[in-house]
Amino acid sequence: MPSTCSKLFVDCGAFALPLFSSFISVLPPCTEPRLLIAALLLLCMSTAAAAAAAAAAAAALTDAPPDLLAGETSGEGSVEEAPPLASNIWRTWERLIEATKQHQREFEQEFQGNVDYILLDGHKRSAFPVKCPMSNYSKEACLQRLAQGLLVYTVLLKQVEKEYPDNSILREIKPGIPLLVAQIKEKMKRSERVQAPSSSQEEQLLKQLDSPDTFQRRMTAHSILSHLRFFLIDGKRAFRKWETPRRQKDNPSYSHPSLQKFRCLFS
Repeated sequence: MPSTCSKLFVDCGAFALPLFSSFISVLPPCTEPRLLIAALLLLCMSTAAAAAAAAAAAAALTDAPPDLLAGETSGEGSVEEAPPLASNIWRTWERLIEATKQHQREFEQEFQGNVDYILLDGHKRSAFPVKCPMSNYSKEACLQRLAQGLLVYTVLLKQVEKEYPDNSILREIKPGIPLLVAQIKEKMKRSERVQAPSSSQEEQLLKQLDSPDTFQRRMTAHSILSHLRFFLIDGKRAFRKWETPRRQKDNPSYSHPSLQKFRCLFS
């Protein structure tokens, strides 16, 4: 029974929530499950027809000519407001993480299994940014650390480019990091506190990474890519911690009172 109820609720319960709420609000707590399921099935049948009509209308609109979609203009042209940068922040984060996913494979191919990937942790430098703590840290401070850390990584990546100018990972992440920084700053109250390293700081950072030994330089370059990947993963996890309560607040269906009674079906 719980699995059946779960599927019904996921498929159409949320869509029919307003109507379902009106019905269930007058019922006593933990009403007979079969009655609740029957009510939900009836609502699903009616809302499914409405959903089909809406989908057909959307499809017709999508297939319409561009000039029809745009509507008539005054001759001077119309300007559409661009969506906020932050609206695509998850997509940017995922693309960067996905781009670094192949790093271990490239490392193992280069060294042909003679060097363990885990050894890169021993080549971590003090200049590498530290991840955002998961506790005892404010949202603003966490966002600032993430944005500032990514700006430092843009400098460190110059060392990677020096050793591997044709690196495929670099080609994918170099344009994405500045975009992610901008999206994070859009979420901040005091984004002006995020400052890119000065030219002298940049020179000092790169000087710390340099070495006369070719093997050491390449291990450092790989260590930068490896730690950048974990910085992105940990950063996304920390960012989700702050954003999840906001999404629940913006979407009332997450905590709708009717869902409290519906829990009876799963107990």
